[in-house]
This record gives sequence, structure tokens and C-alpha cells, in this order.
Amino acid sequence: MRFGQQLKSSLVKDWMFYYIDYDGLKHALRQHHIWDEKAEQEFVEQLERELDKVYSFTTVKSEEIVRRIAASEKEVNEVVSRAEQNAGRAELDSSVEEDFELLEEDLSDIIADVHDLAKFAQLNYTGFQKIIKKHDKITRWVLKPVFATRLRQKPFYKDNYDAFIVKLSKLYDTVRTRGNPVKGDSAAGGKQQNFVRQTTKYWVHPDNITELKLIILKHLPVLVFNPNKEFHVDDSAITSIYFDNTDTWELYEGRLKKTEGAEAIRLRWYGGMSSETIFVERKTHREDWTGEESVKARFKLKEKNVNAYLRGELTPEKIFEKERKDNKRPEKDIASDEQLAREIQYRVLTRKLVPVTRSFYHRTAFQLPGDARVRISLDTELTMVREDNLDGRQRAGNNWRRMDIGVDWPFSQLPPEDVERFPYAVLEVKLQTQAGQEPPEWIRELTASHLVEAVPKFSKYIHGTATLNPKRIHLLPYWMPQMDVDIRKPVSHRFGIERPGASNDISTSGNMDDESEDEDAVMGLPRVEGQEDDDRIRRLREARDVMEQHDMARRQDYGAINGNGEGPNALDVEERIAAQPLHPDDYPIYDSDSEDDEDLEEARRVGGWHYRQAWLRHQINGLGDAVIKGLWMLVPRPRPTSVGEGGFTLGVPSWKQPGEVKRFKAPPGKRIHVPVRVEPKVQLATERTFLSWLEFSILLGSIAATLLNFGDRIALAAAWCFTVIACLSLFYSAGLFLWRVRMIRKRRAVTYHDRWGPTALCVGLLVAVVVSFAVRIRGGEYKGGLRDGGPKGKL
Repeated sequence: MRFGQQLKSSLVKDWMFYYIDYDGLKHALRQHHIWDEKAEQEFVEQLERELDKVYSFTTVKSEEIVRRIAASEKEVNEVVSRAEQNAGRAELDSSVEEDFELLEEDLSDIIADVHDLAKFAQLNYTGFQKIIKKHDKITRWVLKPVFATRLRQKPFYKDNYDAFIVKLSKLYDTVRTRGNPVKGDSAAGGKQQNFVRQTTKYWVHPDNITELKLIILKHLPVLVFNPNKEFHVDDSAITSIYFDNTDTWELYEGRLKKTEGAEAIRLRWYGGMSSETIFVERKTHREDWTGEESVKARFKLKEKNVNAYLRGELTPEKIFEKERKDNKRPEKDIASDEQLAREIQYRVLTRKLVPVTRSFYHRTAFQLPGDARVRISLDTELTMVREDNLDGRQRAGNNWRRMDIGVDWPFSQLPPEDVERFPYAVLEVKLQTQAGQEPPEWIRELTASHLVEAVPKFSKYIHGTATLNPKRIHLLPYWMPQMDVDIRKPVSHRFGIERPGASNDISTSGNMDDESEDEDAVMGLPRVEGQEDDDRIRRLREARDVMEQHDMARRQDYGAINGNGEGPNALDVEERIAAQPLHPDDYPIYDSDSEDDEDLEEARRVGGWHYRQAWLRHQINGLGDAVIKGLWMLVPRPRPTSVGEGGFTLGVPSWKQPGEVKRFKAPPGKRIHVPVRVEPKVQLATERTFLSWLEFSILLGSIAATLLNFGDRIALAAAWCFTVIACLSLFYSAGLFLWRVRMIRKRRAVTYHDRWGPTALCVGLLVAVVVSFAVRIRGGEYKGGLRDGGPKGKL
């Protein structure tokens, strides 16, 4: 969709005159046949007026929201106070309940305003960027750097809505619980030592971040660690430094391959660089078949003691000596932390682990205080930074972390090769549910909506290490090729922010006809700024309802016919992809260098005769594959008729989201690691398959031995046929078994299905039996018996 159409379909009708006049600016670019200094001045003046209009409206609306929140806070406190004073009086309970319902509607309206304002700023900022780009392209006059300065002076697009979200969350939670919010410990980790969770991860496009936060706060409150302190953006900053061996990268590969017992060791702190408390953490991966859960354990350490602890100068006994004397915690907990500190210190020293990657982000956590059954965290402004001293640069020196950056995102002082700014936010949904228990319905709707993109097993450490060390890391995570694919999706179902009593969907991705006009113009009503006539508002709402019902009916009819849209037969993205005919070359989706290519690349680095032999072997294998493929194409067999991508699709529309189906290729010398789940039953299944082949080979060998010992000349030939087939089956199954075991051990995402072996075996047996009977019949041993009416030949 073009931006002009997107702007018309996404704007808030009540604010339509405050948006950028995108069509007017485009017309101004085209009305001059010769672009001179006068035309440039007129365009810049018009652009300045549009910027002033947008900036003024954003400022006024933000101040209005601040006043409305303050007024709502006062009203909420009054209603809660009245409810506490008159608890148990039936005649007042209904009145108080009505007040709470009105307050909930009012807060929902404020939440919708915050959503609309964030969407307003996002659309207008995009509009200014688009029109400047169009100006520079059409006129050849460069305006972008000059106007960028003007935008920085009036940064309407940089407003941070987290303060609004925190206040609205507290008020909405108070109203939703009717003045009895859940109370508990909101500490970020001070008392949470060892805990396990089921975690799923998603990417969130920046366009959807504010909307997602506003949706979640209506179900879970924002987790505020210090409610007595005024919210500041640095309070939500979280920084972690990950350790690894820069020669082997063993921790990176272990976490990427998800091997049993793989560890990640990191140091984490909350807030700015002045934080004195550092959490030393170890994450351990456990396979499902072990019956154990992956676990994270950590203990606290003073920042001034970190270097001494990592060098082995500060022993774990000294760390917890004062805590033991104070006797503030049970001895069992202290002993557990001490053992953890001893194990981490031993690994750091023996494996030569050093800081390699820093991750920084601002986290908004949603959780009931003291209740970890449902916890949702949204990490924004995610950035990874190099911490190593490789390449001859002393980034951290002898210190455990570099000191030239803190929480000053986006860290513009760093060189590009030292920083990776992640383009999306990361949503983590952490659930602690009983066996067989389903997650809440709103969470299922959220994770299935257009606002998020599922990325299982995504890791900040893995992504940062792979991108910041392109010359050292050769095994890439599976999501790396998707970084250039737009994750924004069309609305799959009605889910988003709605105003109380409104029938229209005002979600960020809500659908409206591109040609829809202002309701005033449609209904023939004059528009007067600030008019509050009840009759006019009623007629506007009626007209909007009629248009919305007509539009919804049209989309449902289209969805019922085509399987798309929002009808009852709508298909989601995965169903549309599954229904599309796949090209034969679309398997596997992710192409990595084969094992031969990897060996060839290794031989190239070694050089000499070793490389020449590897190269010759690689060429022979390639030639053999080409010959086999050519011969296979010559075999006569039924072939399907190609009808093209737009042909017959079994009633499923051929439309697809850009980037949904794409074939990826790893860079030269690198491989893409596709997660492969390996359990003991996989090994056992491989062994059972080999034993079945072995049993069959022995059976064929026994048949051959019998024919050899008790048969004639023709039986001897048949015995040789069965013997050859038994030997080929034995060697083939042994080679296949060894190959499968090696691939399973390396966790390679290869095709384990054997398409050729059983077919070749059946064909071989059929040929042996047919040849045996044909030779015997041709020898005439059955002809006499058939002619005389009785068997005379030997069987």
C-alpha cells in the first residue's frame, strides 16, 4: 500500500486536520515545471508550517493526557476511599460499582488516546521522511540534512510514553480489582535465586510496541520495582555481559546447538553504571528427555569485588563471610549460593572465559506482584556491544567491562563494528502452568495476533556474538536470514485497542477503505471546530456504524469465498503457506554449506596437496551427482502439468505476505544452524532400523545358502543373485546407519527419510525372482509337464 493510502486509512478522524498534508506537499512538488530558488523557498515554508502544526498538536495533546491522568487519579482515590469507608453497605455497593465502571471506561478512553497519539507521531514522522525523500529525488535539491536539524528541534516523534503507561497501569489495575490490587514482592531478582519457566519469544516491530504495551496493561499491571520512587527511563535499563572462550567459542556453540548441559555465564546489573549490585548468573540447558528443566541460578556480588572474583583472588567463602555473620538468610541458601560462586569461578579460570558481548535494553515487565505464574516482558532499544580485547583494541582492558558507555542509548560514540542495534523489540511470555492447563485466552489471542512474530529459542547473546564477530563465528542461528524480511503482517483477527462503546477497530493495522472520506463529508454535515452538538455526534456514530457493518460484511463475504480476510473461513499465515504448492527446490528452507563444502573450505585454509585432493574429490562428487540427475530425468514416468504460481490452488488464494516463503543461502564459509531435537528414542529408532535391515539381509543370505546346497545349476544362479542382494543390503544399511549416527551427533538438519533403499531392495528382489523363474521356464523343465498334463520336470 502506498503511504498516502496508508495515511488516509490509518488516521484518527477527529484529528484529521492536524496530520501532515501529504497530498498538498506532493502537489507542491509537481506544480512547478522549473524548480528554482523561489519554488524551493515556498516548499520549505509550507513544510515548516506542517511541522509546526504537528508539533503543536502533539505537545497540546500530551499535556491534555497528563491532565486527564491526574484527574482520573484523583477520582480513583476518592472512589476507593469511599468504597473502604462504606464497605458492606448494600445501598452504596451498587453506586460504587457504577463509579468503578465509569472510571474503567474513562481510563480505557485515555489508553486509546495514548495509542492514537503514538500512532499519530509515527505516521507523521514517516510522512515527513517520505516527502523529503521525494523532494530530493524530484528536484535534485538536497533538503534532508537541513530538515533533519529542524526535526531535532521539534522532536514530536521522540516522546516516550512509558511514563503514561506506568501511571495508567497502576490506575487501571486499581479500578479493575475494585480498589484491591494484588500485593507482593516486586523485586527484580533480589529474592528470586533459582527459578524455572516455560518461555516463548517473539519479535515486535517498532510500529506495534506502544499498542502492545497498552493491550497488556489492561490484563497485567506493569511491574514497578520501587513504587515509592518516581519513574525514570533509566530504571528500566538492564545490561548483561556474557563470557566465552575467544579461541573455541564453546559457550556460544553449546547454547546455539542446545546440547545437554550447555551453559551461559553472564554478569547483569539493573539501572545505570552507578549500580553497586552485580548479579553473577549461570543458565544451564537441559534436554526434555532428561526429565529436568533448564534453570537459571545467580548470586549477588559487589561491583568493586568483580575483578578480584574473576581473577580468583576473592574466594567464595570471603564473599559470603559477612552474610553468614549477619545471619539474615538461612544457611542452606547461603551454602547453595557459595557452591554456585565456586563453580562459576572454576569455569571462568579453567576454561579461560573472558567478556565478549554486552546486551543492553529497556525492559517493561508485566506481572502481578509476588505471582510469577504469568510474566510478560518487552525489551526495547535492544543493542549488543563488543566487550572483547581482540583485533588489538583494548575495549575493556583489564577491567571486567568497558567504561566508555553506560545507558546512553543508542551509543553513537561507538564505531559501527563495535555495536549491533537490533531493529525489533523482543517479547517474552513466561508461564508457570500446571500439567494440562491452558494459558489465559487473552495470551493466546495476543501471541496469535498480527502484532508479534514468533522466534523460538531467540537469544540476545547468540545474535550479538554472531553479528559482531563475522570473521570468527562460522555457525549462524536460524533466524539470521530473516533479518531482512519485514515481519509486519495483516490483521488476522479483531484484536487491538478499542474505545468504550466504539464499533470501529482502531488498531495500528486496522483496515479501512482507501477511498473512505471524512464522515462529515459523507453525511453532508458541516464541520465546526470544537462543536459538541449531541445530535451531530449521534448521527456521526450511526453513519460510522453503518459503514463499518457494510465493510465487515464485504470482508466476510470475500473471506468465505477466498479463504482469506476476516471471515469465518479465514486462513492464517501458516495455513496459507501450507496450502501453497512448494517448489521442489524449496526443501530445505535454509540452505547451508554441505559437509563436503565445509571440508573443502577447511582444506583451502590448509593448502597444498591436501587442498588439491579435496578439490578433486569435490569435483568428482559433483560430476557424479550431475550424471545421476541427468539419467533420472531421462527415465519415463508420469509428470505433473505445471500451471504456474497463479494457477489452480484448491480454493486457497495465491496471495502471500512478502517474505513468507523464501529460500535462504548462508554466506560462503558459514553454515546456518537449524535447531534439531535429539532424544534417546532417536538413537534407538536408528538402531532398530539398522537391525531390521540386518535381519532381512541374514534372511536373504539363508535363502541363498539353501539354494546353493540343495539346488541345481539354475538354483545356483538364483543363489548368487540373492547373495549379492544380501551383501548390498548389508553394506548399504551399515553405511546408512553410520551416516545417520554422525548427523545426529552433529545435530544436522538433514533428510533422515530413506527414499531409495527400500525401493532398490524391492526392485532387486523382484528382478532376482523374475530372472529365476524365467531361466527355469526357458530351460523347458515345465513345458513337458504342462504338455502331458502332469509335472515331469524338477521343481
